[in-house]
Amino acid sequence: MISTVLTWAVQRRLDDIEHFRQHPHEVQQALLKSLLRTARDTEWGQRYGFADAPSAREFAQRVPISSYEDLYPHLERVLQGEGNVLWPGPVQWFAKSSGTTNARSKYIPVTRESLQDGHYRAGRDMSAVATLLYPEVDIFGGKTLSLGGTHQGNPFREEGSGSRVGDVSALIMQNLPAWAEFVRTPPLELALLDEWEEKIERIAQHVRHVDVRTLAGVPTWMIVLIRRVVELTGAQNIREVWPNLGLFLHGAVAFGPYRELFRQLIPGEGMHYLEIYNASEGYLAFQDEPNSEDMLLLLNHGIYYEFLPSDQWDVPAPQAIGLEQVEIGRSYAVIISTNAGLWRYKIGDTVRFTSLAPYRIRISGRTKHFLNAFGEEVVVENAEAAVAAACQATGATIRDFTAAPIYFAADNGASRGGHQWVLEFVQAPTDATHFAEVLDQTLRQLNSDYDAKRHRDIALTPPDVIIAPAGTFERWLARKGKLGGQHKVPRLSNSREFLEEILLELRN
Repeated sequence: MISTVLTWAVQRRLDDIEHFRQHPHEVQQALLKSLLRTARDTEWGQRYGFADAPSAREFAQRVPISSYEDLYPHLERVLQGEGNVLWPGPVQWFAKSSGTTNARSKYIPVTRESLQDGHYRAGRDMSAVATLLYPEVDIFGGKTLSLGGTHQGNPFREEGSGSRVGDVSALIMQNLPAWAEFVRTPPLELALLDEWEEKIERIAQHVRHVDVRTLAGVPTWMIVLIRRVVELTGAQNIREVWPNLGLFLHGAVAFGPYRELFRQLIPGEGMHYLEIYNASEGYLAFQDEPNSEDMLLLLNHGIYYEFLPSDQWDVPAPQAIGLEQVEIGRSYAVIISTNAGLWRYKIGDTVRFTSLAPYRIRISGRTKHFLNAFGEEVVVENAEAAVAAACQATGATIRDFTAAPIYFAADNGASRGGHQWVLEFVQAPTDATHFAEVLDQTLRQLNSDYDAKRHRDIALTPPDVIIAPAGTFERWLARKGKLGGQHKVPRLSNSREFLEEILLELRN
Protein backbone atom coordinates (compact mmCIF):
# COMPACT_ATOMS: atom_id res chain seq x y z
CA MET A 1 0.00 0.00 0.00
CA ILE A 2 2.81 2.42 0.90
CA SER A 3 4.58 1.67 -2.38
CA THR A 4 1.39 2.27 -4.35
CA VAL A 5 0.70 5.58 -2.63
CA LEU A 6 4.27 6.87 -3.06
CA THR A 7 4.37 5.81 -6.70
CA TRP A 8 1.09 7.63 -7.36
CA ALA A 9 2.35 10.72 -5.53
CA VAL A 10 5.64 11.06 -7.42
CA GLN A 11 4.08 10.26 -10.79
CA ARG A 12 1.93 13.37 -10.42
CA ARG A 13 5.15 15.17 -11.38
CA LEU A 14 5.11 13.65 -14.88
CA ASP A 15 2.75 16.34 -16.20
CA ASP A 16 5.10 19.10 -15.06
CA ILE A 17 8.07 17.34 -16.67
CA GLU A 18 6.16 17.12 -19.93
CA HIS A 19 5.24 20.80 -19.66
CA PHE A 20 8.83 22.05 -19.54
CA ARG A 21 9.77 19.58 -22.28
CA GLN A 22 7.12 21.12 -24.54
CA HIS A 23 7.53 24.77 -23.48
CA PRO A 24 11.20 25.17 -22.48
CA HIS A 25 11.69 28.84 -23.31
CA GLU A 26 8.48 30.03 -21.67
CA VAL A 27 9.31 28.06 -18.52
CA GLN A 28 12.84 29.48 -18.36
CA GLN A 29 11.68 33.08 -18.89
CA ALA A 30 9.06 32.74 -16.17
CA LEU A 31 11.68 31.30 -13.85
CA LEU A 32 14.07 34.19 -14.50
CA LYS A 33 11.32 36.70 -13.70
CA SER A 34 10.57 34.86 -10.46
CA LEU A 35 14.23 34.80 -9.42
CA LEU A 36 14.67 38.52 -10.12
CA ARG A 37 11.44 39.42 -8.33
CA THR A 38 12.41 37.43 -5.25
CA ALA A 39 15.91 38.97 -5.04
CA ARG A 40 15.00 42.55 -6.00
CA ASP A 41 15.53 43.97 -2.49
CA THR A 42 18.85 42.25 -1.87
CA GLU A 43 22.10 44.15 -2.20
CA TRP A 44 22.79 42.40 -5.51
CA GLY A 45 19.26 43.06 -6.75
CA GLN A 46 19.46 46.75 -5.96
CA ARG A 47 22.87 47.07 -7.58
CA TYR A 48 21.69 45.60 -10.88
CA GLY A 49 18.11 46.85 -10.96
CA PHE A 50 16.19 43.62 -10.51
CA ALA A 51 13.11 45.64 -9.48
CA ASP A 52 12.92 46.93 -13.07
CA ALA A 53 12.02 43.39 -14.19
CA PRO A 54 14.79 43.34 -16.82
CA SER A 55 14.40 41.09 -19.85
CA ALA A 56 16.83 38.23 -20.40
CA ARG A 57 18.90 40.45 -22.68
CA GLU A 58 18.95 43.34 -20.19
CA PHE A 59 19.82 40.94 -17.37
CA ALA A 60 22.80 39.66 -19.39
CA GLN A 61 23.92 43.23 -20.15
CA ARG A 62 23.69 44.40 -16.54
CA VAL A 63 25.04 41.47 -14.55
CA PRO A 64 28.62 40.26 -15.14
CA ILE A 65 29.47 36.59 -15.54
CA SER A 66 31.23 35.50 -12.35
CA SER A 67 33.60 32.73 -11.39
CA TYR A 68 33.71 31.50 -7.81
CA GLU A 69 36.74 33.73 -7.21
CA ASP A 70 34.84 36.75 -8.59
CA LEU A 71 31.85 36.09 -6.35
CA TYR A 72 33.78 35.07 -3.24
CA PRO A 73 33.92 38.52 -1.54
CA HIS A 74 30.10 38.47 -1.47
CA LEU A 75 29.88 34.76 -0.59
CA GLU A 76 32.28 35.31 2.31
CA ARG A 77 29.87 37.81 3.83
CA VAL A 78 27.02 35.31 3.40
CA LEU A 79 29.18 32.62 5.02
CA GLN A 80 29.75 34.95 7.97
CA GLY A 81 26.00 35.30 8.48
CA GLU A 82 25.12 38.53 6.65
CA GLY A 83 21.67 38.42 5.07
CA ASN A 84 20.16 39.90 1.91
CA VAL A 85 23.44 40.02 0.03
CA LEU A 86 22.73 37.71 -2.90
CA TRP A 87 19.43 36.16 -1.76
CA PRO A 88 16.80 37.22 0.80
CA GLY A 89 17.61 36.42 4.41
CA PRO A 90 20.65 34.70 5.93
CA VAL A 91 21.79 31.32 4.57
CA GLN A 92 22.46 28.52 7.03
CA TRP A 93 23.72 25.71 4.80
CA PHE A 94 26.71 25.62 2.45
CA ALA A 95 27.88 22.84 0.15
CA LYS A 96 31.64 22.46 0.41
CA SER A 97 33.09 21.48 -2.95
CA SER A 98 36.46 19.81 -3.28
CA GLY A 99 37.41 22.24 -6.04
CA THR A 100 38.98 19.79 -8.47
CA THR A 101 40.34 22.60 -10.65
CA ASN A 102 42.11 24.44 -7.84
CA ALA A 103 43.41 23.68 -4.36
CA ARG A 104 40.90 25.75 -2.39
CA SER A 105 37.52 24.53 -1.17
CA LYS A 106 34.44 26.25 -2.46
CA TYR A 107 31.45 27.08 -0.26
CA ILE A 108 28.23 27.13 -2.26
CA PRO A 109 25.08 28.51 -0.56
CA VAL A 110 22.19 26.05 -0.18
CA THR A 111 18.93 27.86 0.59
CA ARG A 112 15.58 26.49 1.60
CA GLU A 113 14.33 27.30 -1.91
CA SER A 114 17.21 25.51 -3.62
CA LEU A 115 16.54 22.42 -1.53
CA GLN A 116 12.76 22.36 -1.93
CA ASP A 117 12.36 23.64 -5.50
CA GLY A 118 15.64 22.27 -6.78
CA HIS A 119 17.14 19.15 -5.26
CA TYR A 120 13.96 17.65 -3.82
CA ARG A 121 11.71 18.52 -6.74
CA ALA A 122 14.27 16.98 -9.10
CA GLY A 123 14.53 13.95 -6.84
CA ARG A 124 10.77 13.44 -7.06
CA ASP A 125 10.95 13.87 -10.83
CA MET A 126 13.73 11.31 -11.07
CA SER A 127 11.65 8.90 -8.97
CA ALA A 128 8.63 9.52 -11.19
CA VAL A 129 10.61 8.71 -14.33
CA ALA A 130 12.18 5.63 -12.72
CA THR A 131 8.81 4.21 -11.66
CA LEU A 132 7.50 4.85 -15.18
CA LEU A 133 10.47 3.24 -16.93
CA TYR A 134 10.99 0.33 -14.57
CA PRO A 135 7.76 -0.50 -12.72
CA GLU A 136 8.96 -4.05 -12.12
CA VAL A 137 11.67 -2.80 -9.75
CA ASP A 138 9.02 -1.39 -7.37
CA ILE A 139 11.54 1.03 -5.89
CA PHE A 140 9.24 2.06 -3.03
CA GLY A 141 8.65 -1.56 -2.05
CA GLY A 142 12.09 -1.58 -0.43
CA LYS A 143 14.89 0.85 0.36
CA THR A 144 17.16 3.18 -1.61
CA LEU A 145 20.74 2.86 -0.43
CA SER A 146 22.37 6.28 -0.71
CA LEU A 147 26.01 7.03 0.00
CA GLY A 148 26.87 10.60 0.87
CA GLY A 149 29.43 12.68 2.67
CA THR A 150 29.29 14.56 5.94
CA HIS A 151 28.81 18.07 7.30
CA GLN A 152 30.36 20.15 10.06
CA GLY A 153 29.91 23.48 11.76
CA ASN A 154 30.49 26.59 9.70
CA PRO A 155 34.10 27.70 10.39
CA PHE A 156 33.17 31.29 9.43
CA ARG A 157 30.68 31.66 12.30
CA GLU A 158 30.69 31.22 16.04
CA GLU A 159 30.02 27.76 17.41
CA GLY A 160 26.33 27.24 18.08
CA SER A 161 25.17 29.41 15.18
CA GLY A 162 23.39 26.45 13.59
CA SER A 163 25.09 27.04 10.26
CA ARG A 164 26.64 23.99 8.63
CA VAL A 165 29.01 23.24 5.73
CA GLY A 166 29.60 19.90 4.05
CA ASP A 167 29.07 17.71 1.01
CA VAL A 168 25.88 18.56 -0.83
CA SER A 169 24.75 14.93 -0.46
CA ALA A 170 24.99 15.26 3.32
CA LEU A 171 23.04 18.53 3.37
CA ILE A 172 20.33 16.94 1.22
CA MET A 173 20.06 13.87 3.45
CA GLN A 174 20.03 15.94 6.64
CA ASN A 175 17.03 17.92 5.42
CA LEU A 176 15.07 15.22 3.57
CA PRO A 177 11.28 15.27 3.83
CA ALA A 178 9.82 12.48 5.96
CA TRP A 179 8.55 10.40 3.04
CA ALA A 180 11.98 10.35 1.40
CA GLU A 181 13.77 9.50 4.63
CA PHE A 182 11.31 6.62 5.13
CA VAL A 183 12.41 4.89 1.91
CA ARG A 184 16.18 5.37 2.21
CA THR A 185 18.93 3.52 4.07
CA PRO A 186 21.24 3.63 6.05
CA PRO A 187 20.03 5.77 8.97
CA LEU A 188 21.48 9.27 9.22
CA GLU A 189 23.78 8.45 12.15
CA LEU A 190 25.64 6.07 9.80
CA ALA A 191 25.21 8.00 6.56
CA LEU A 192 26.81 11.15 8.03
CA LEU A 193 29.80 9.58 9.79
CA ASP A 194 33.04 11.51 9.36
CA GLU A 195 35.55 8.69 8.96
CA TRP A 196 35.04 7.16 5.52
CA GLU A 197 36.56 3.75 6.31
CA GLU A 198 34.40 3.39 9.43
CA LYS A 199 31.39 4.60 7.48
CA ILE A 200 31.77 1.93 4.78
CA GLU A 201 32.20 -0.82 7.39
CA ARG A 202 29.22 0.16 9.53
CA ILE A 203 26.95 0.80 6.55
CA ALA A 204 27.89 -2.59 5.11
CA GLN A 205 27.04 -4.27 8.43
CA HIS A 206 23.66 -2.53 8.48
CA VAL A 207 22.48 -2.84 4.87
CA ARG A 208 23.25 -6.55 4.47
CA HIS A 209 19.96 -7.14 6.31
CA VAL A 210 17.94 -4.58 4.30
CA ASP A 211 15.75 -5.08 1.21
CA VAL A 212 17.71 -2.74 -1.08
CA ARG A 213 15.96 -2.01 -4.39
CA THR A 214 17.87 1.08 -5.54
CA LEU A 215 21.44 2.34 -5.23
CA ALA A 216 22.26 6.05 -5.35
CA GLY A 217 25.75 7.51 -5.26
CA VAL A 218 29.20 7.76 -6.80
CA PRO A 219 30.25 4.55 -8.63
CA THR A 220 33.73 4.38 -7.10
CA TRP A 221 32.49 4.24 -3.51
CA MET A 222 29.48 2.07 -4.33
CA ILE A 223 31.92 -0.55 -5.64
CA VAL A 224 33.76 -0.56 -2.30
CA LEU A 225 30.52 -0.95 -0.37
CA ILE A 226 29.11 -3.73 -2.55
CA ARG A 227 32.32 -5.72 -2.26
CA ARG A 228 32.36 -5.34 1.50
CA VAL A 229 28.74 -6.51 1.79
CA VAL A 230 29.55 -9.57 -0.32
CA GLU A 231 32.58 -10.32 1.89
CA LEU A 232 30.59 -9.98 5.10
CA THR A 233 27.79 -12.26 3.94
CA GLY A 234 29.92 -14.87 2.21
CA ALA A 235 27.68 -14.56 -0.84
CA GLN A 236 28.80 -15.31 -4.38
CA ASN A 237 27.56 -11.91 -5.52
CA ILE A 238 25.34 -9.07 -4.31
CA ARG A 239 22.25 -10.58 -5.96
CA GLU A 240 22.23 -13.21 -3.23
CA VAL A 241 22.07 -10.45 -0.61
CA TRP A 242 19.70 -8.08 -2.39
CA PRO A 243 17.59 -10.21 -4.77
CA ASN A 244 15.25 -7.27 -5.54
CA LEU A 245 18.02 -4.82 -6.51
CA GLY A 246 17.09 -3.30 -9.87
CA LEU A 247 18.29 0.30 -10.25
CA PHE A 248 21.43 2.39 -9.76
CA LEU A 249 21.16 6.20 -9.86
CA HIS A 250 24.76 7.28 -10.40
CA GLY A 251 26.56 10.58 -10.81
CA ALA A 252 29.71 12.67 -10.15
CA VAL A 253 31.94 10.68 -12.55
CA ALA A 254 31.39 9.23 -16.02
CA PHE A 255 29.94 5.74 -15.78
CA GLY A 256 31.45 4.27 -18.97
CA PRO A 257 34.68 2.97 -17.41
CA TYR A 258 32.71 1.31 -14.59
CA ARG A 259 29.89 -0.27 -16.59
CA GLU A 260 31.53 -3.65 -17.10
CA LEU A 261 32.59 -3.89 -13.46
CA PHE A 262 29.00 -3.30 -12.32
CA ARG A 263 27.83 -6.02 -14.69
CA GLN A 264 30.22 -8.34 -12.87
CA LEU A 265 29.25 -7.12 -9.40
CA ILE A 266 25.52 -7.31 -10.15
CA PRO A 267 25.12 -10.22 -12.60
CA GLY A 268 21.99 -11.31 -14.38
CA GLU A 269 19.14 -9.52 -16.06
CA GLY A 270 16.94 -6.79 -14.65
CA MET A 271 19.55 -4.29 -13.45
CA HIS A 272 19.06 -0.74 -14.76
CA TYR A 273 21.25 2.36 -14.64
CA LEU A 274 20.25 6.03 -14.81
CA GLU A 275 22.65 8.97 -14.63
CA ILE A 276 21.97 12.10 -12.60
CA TYR A 277 23.67 15.49 -12.75
CA ASN A 278 23.33 16.80 -9.22
CA ALA A 279 26.04 19.33 -8.37
CA SER A 280 26.71 21.49 -5.32
CA GLU A 281 25.10 24.37 -7.22
CA GLY A 282 21.88 22.51 -8.03
CA TYR A 283 20.23 19.53 -9.69
CA LEU A 284 20.70 20.17 -13.40
CA ALA A 285 19.69 17.06 -15.34
CA PHE A 286 18.91 13.37 -15.28
CA GLN A 287 18.66 10.49 -17.72
CA ASP A 288 15.02 10.05 -18.69
CA GLU A 289 15.35 7.38 -21.38
CA PRO A 290 16.69 3.83 -21.12
CA ASN A 291 19.61 2.74 -23.30
CA SER A 292 20.81 6.32 -23.70
CA GLU A 293 23.57 8.39 -22.10
CA ASP A 294 21.71 11.66 -22.71
CA MET A 295 20.24 13.60 -19.80
CA LEU A 296 17.15 15.79 -19.78
CA LEU A 297 17.99 19.37 -18.81
CA LEU A 298 15.75 20.38 -15.89
CA LEU A 299 14.19 23.76 -16.64
CA ASN A 300 11.81 24.40 -13.75
CA HIS A 301 14.01 23.58 -10.78
CA GLY A 302 15.34 26.94 -9.63
CA ILE A 303 18.08 27.32 -12.27
CA TYR A 304 18.11 29.77 -15.18
CA TYR A 305 20.62 28.74 -17.84
CA GLU A 306 22.98 30.52 -20.20
CA PHE A 307 25.84 28.98 -22.17
CA LEU A 308 29.34 30.07 -23.20
CA PRO A 309 30.67 28.78 -26.55
CA SER A 310 34.24 27.48 -26.34
CA ASP A 311 35.69 30.57 -28.04
CA GLN A 312 34.37 32.66 -25.13
CA TRP A 313 35.85 30.64 -22.25
CA ASP A 314 39.03 32.65 -21.77
CA VAL A 315 38.22 36.11 -23.13
CA PRO A 316 38.02 39.19 -20.83
CA ALA A 317 34.31 39.92 -21.40
CA PRO A 318 32.66 36.64 -22.45
CA GLN A 319 29.34 36.72 -24.28
CA ALA A 320 26.89 33.99 -23.29
CA ILE A 321 23.96 32.76 -25.37
CA GLY A 322 20.49 31.70 -24.31
CA LEU A 323 18.98 28.25 -24.42
CA GLU A 324 17.22 29.05 -27.69
CA GLN A 325 20.59 29.65 -29.43
CA VAL A 326 22.48 26.46 -28.56
CA GLU A 327 23.44 23.97 -31.24
CA ILE A 328 23.75 20.20 -31.21
CA GLY A 329 27.28 18.85 -30.85
CA ARG A 330 29.09 21.97 -29.61
CA SER A 331 30.63 22.16 -26.15
CA TYR A 332 29.39 24.98 -23.91
CA ALA A 333 30.40 26.16 -20.47
CA VAL A 334 27.33 26.29 -18.23
CA ILE A 335 26.31 29.65 -16.72
CA ILE A 336 23.58 29.55 -14.07
CA SER A 337 21.47 31.94 -12.02
CA THR A 338 19.82 30.17 -9.10
CA ASN A 339 17.44 30.36 -6.17
CA ALA A 340 20.49 30.15 -3.90
CA GLY A 341 21.77 33.55 -5.03
CA LEU A 342 24.31 32.53 -7.66
CA TRP A 343 24.00 35.10 -10.46
CA ARG A 344 25.42 34.35 -13.92
CA TYR A 345 27.80 31.95 -12.21
CA LYS A 346 30.32 29.80 -14.13
CA ILE A 347 29.74 26.36 -12.68
CA GLY A 348 32.94 25.06 -14.32
CA ASP A 349 31.30 22.16 -16.20
CA THR A 350 30.96 21.93 -19.95
CA VAL A 351 28.12 20.18 -21.75
CA ARG A 352 27.12 19.45 -25.31
CA PHE A 353 23.55 19.19 -26.51
CA THR A 354 22.36 15.96 -28.10
CA SER A 355 18.75 17.08 -28.59
CA LEU A 356 16.93 20.41 -28.77
CA ALA A 357 13.36 19.10 -28.48
CA PRO A 358 13.48 18.36 -25.64
CA TYR A 359 16.81 19.75 -24.47
CA ARG A 360 19.12 16.87 -23.61
CA ILE A 361 22.81 17.08 -22.76
CA ARG A 362 25.93 15.12 -22.03
CA ILE A 363 28.66 16.36 -19.70
CA SER A 364 31.75 16.89 -21.85
CA GLY A 365 34.24 18.07 -19.23
CA ARG A 366 35.24 21.18 -17.35
CA THR A 367 36.46 24.56 -18.50
CA LYS A 368 39.65 24.06 -16.49
CA HIS A 369 39.72 20.28 -16.61
CA PHE A 370 41.12 19.34 -19.99
CA LEU A 371 44.39 18.70 -21.80
CA ASN A 372 45.31 21.49 -24.17
CA ALA A 373 49.04 22.00 -23.69
CA PHE A 374 49.72 21.53 -27.41
CA GLY A 375 46.45 22.58 -29.05
CA GLU A 376 45.01 19.07 -28.76
CA GLU A 377 41.91 20.13 -26.76
CA VAL A 378 41.24 16.75 -25.15
CA VAL A 379 38.23 17.01 -22.83
CA VAL A 380 37.21 14.59 -20.10
CA GLU A 381 34.54 13.02 -22.32
CA ASN A 382 37.29 12.00 -24.80
CA ALA A 383 39.47 10.59 -22.04
CA GLU A 384 36.66 8.56 -20.44
CA ALA A 385 35.67 7.04 -23.77
CA ALA A 386 39.27 6.19 -24.67
CA VAL A 387 39.94 4.52 -21.31
CA ALA A 388 36.71 2.54 -21.62
CA ALA A 389 37.68 1.33 -25.12
CA ALA A 390 41.16 0.35 -23.98
CA CYS A 391 39.70 -1.54 -21.01
CA GLN A 392 37.31 -3.44 -23.27
CA ALA A 393 40.10 -4.35 -25.68
CA THR A 394 42.40 -5.69 -22.94
CA GLY A 395 39.98 -7.16 -20.40
CA ALA A 396 40.80 -4.46 -17.89
CA THR A 397 38.58 -2.80 -15.30
CA ILE A 398 39.52 0.75 -14.32
CA ARG A 399 39.37 2.13 -10.81
CA ASP A 400 40.68 5.65 -11.40
CA PHE A 401 43.05 7.64 -13.58
CA THR A 402 44.60 11.02 -14.21
CA ALA A 403 46.62 12.53 -17.05
CA ALA A 404 48.77 15.60 -17.63
CA PRO A 405 51.17 16.95 -20.26
CA ILE A 406 54.81 15.96 -20.44
CA TYR A 407 57.47 17.74 -22.51
CA PHE A 408 60.50 16.35 -24.30
CA ALA A 409 63.57 17.83 -25.94
CA ALA A 410 63.61 17.32 -29.68
CA ASP A 411 66.01 17.64 -32.58
CA ASN A 412 66.33 20.73 -34.76
CA GLY A 413 65.17 23.10 -32.02
CA ALA A 414 61.58 21.90 -32.26
CA SER A 415 59.58 20.84 -29.24
CA ARG A 416 57.41 17.78 -28.97
CA GLY A 417 55.09 16.91 -26.18
CA GLY A 418 53.08 14.01 -24.91
CA HIS A 419 50.56 12.93 -22.32
CA GLN A 420 51.44 10.97 -19.22
CA TRP A 421 48.68 8.77 -17.78
CA VAL A 422 48.59 7.18 -14.34
CA LEU A 423 45.89 4.50 -14.11
CA GLU A 424 44.81 2.26 -11.24
CA PHE A 425 42.91 -0.90 -12.13
CA VAL A 426 40.61 -3.34 -10.40
CA GLN A 427 41.61 -5.80 -13.12
CA ALA A 428 44.86 -4.91 -14.90
CA PRO A 429 45.04 -5.09 -18.70
CA THR A 430 46.27 -8.34 -20.21
CA ASP A 431 48.63 -6.35 -22.41
CA ALA A 432 49.67 -2.92 -21.15
CA THR A 433 51.25 -1.99 -24.49
CA HIS A 434 48.04 -2.81 -26.34
CA PHE A 435 46.09 -0.81 -23.75
CA ALA A 436 48.20 2.27 -24.52
CA GLU A 437 47.79 1.71 -28.27
CA VAL A 438 43.98 1.49 -28.05
CA LEU A 439 43.89 4.52 -25.75
CA ASP A 440 45.87 6.48 -28.33
CA GLN A 441 43.88 5.20 -31.33
CA THR A 442 40.54 5.97 -29.70
CA LEU A 443 41.60 9.50 -28.82
CA ARG A 444 42.66 10.00 -32.43
CA GLN A 445 39.27 8.79 -33.64
CA LEU A 446 37.35 10.99 -31.19
CA ASN A 447 39.38 14.19 -31.42
CA SER A 448 40.61 15.62 -34.72
CA ASP A 449 42.90 18.11 -32.98
CA TYR A 450 44.61 15.34 -31.05
CA ASP A 451 44.85 13.26 -34.22
CA ALA A 452 46.47 16.12 -36.10
CA LYS A 453 49.06 16.61 -33.35
CA ARG A 454 49.78 12.87 -33.28
CA HIS A 455 50.36 12.63 -37.05
CA ARG A 456 53.80 11.02 -37.50
CA ASP A 457 54.59 11.97 -33.88
CA ILE A 458 55.40 15.47 -35.08
CA ALA A 459 53.78 17.39 -32.22
CA LEU A 460 52.70 14.66 -29.79
CA THR A 461 54.41 11.40 -28.93
CA PRO A 462 52.39 8.29 -28.00
CA PRO A 463 50.91 8.36 -24.48
CA ASP A 464 53.15 7.33 -21.60
CA VAL A 465 51.05 4.90 -19.51
CA ILE A 466 51.93 4.14 -15.88
CA ILE A 467 49.98 1.43 -14.05
CA ALA A 468 49.65 2.29 -10.37
CA PRO A 469 49.29 -0.32 -7.60
CA ALA A 470 45.94 -0.74 -5.90
CA GLY A 471 45.23 1.94 -3.32
CA THR A 472 47.48 4.64 -4.84
CA PHE A 473 44.76 7.18 -5.49
CA GLU A 474 43.03 6.44 -2.19
CA ARG A 475 46.27 7.10 -0.28
CA TRP A 476 46.79 10.33 -2.24
CA LEU A 477 43.26 11.54 -1.44
CA ALA A 478 43.69 10.57 2.22
CA ARG A 479 47.00 12.45 2.41
CA LYS A 480 45.24 15.56 1.11
CA GLY A 481 42.34 15.09 3.57
CA LYS A 482 39.91 14.49 0.70
CA LEU A 483 38.99 10.84 1.11
CA GLY A 484 35.29 10.10 0.51
CA GLY A 485 32.26 12.30 -0.05
CA GLN A 486 32.27 14.51 -3.14
CA HIS A 487 36.07 14.42 -3.50
CA LYS A 488 37.45 12.74 -6.59
CA VAL A 489 40.64 12.36 -8.57
CA PRO A 490 41.00 15.02 -11.30
CA ARG A 491 40.84 13.28 -14.66
CA LEU A 492 42.79 15.79 -16.74
CA SER A 493 44.85 18.86 -15.99
CA ASN A 494 47.09 21.17 -17.96
CA SER A 495 49.20 21.43 -14.80
CA ARG A 496 51.36 18.55 -13.61
CA GLU A 497 50.69 19.42 -9.95
CA PHE A 498 48.30 16.55 -9.24
CA LEU A 499 50.18 14.02 -11.35
CA GLU A 500 53.51 14.80 -9.71
CA GLU A 501 51.95 14.34 -6.27
CA ILE A 502 50.61 10.94 -7.35
CA LEU A 503 53.97 9.94 -8.83
CA LEU A 504 55.54 10.87 -5.50
CA GLU A 505 52.97 8.63 -3.82
CA LEU A 506 54.15 5.80 -6.10
CA ARG A 507 57.78 6.34 -5.13
CA ASN A 508 57.07 6.38 -1.37
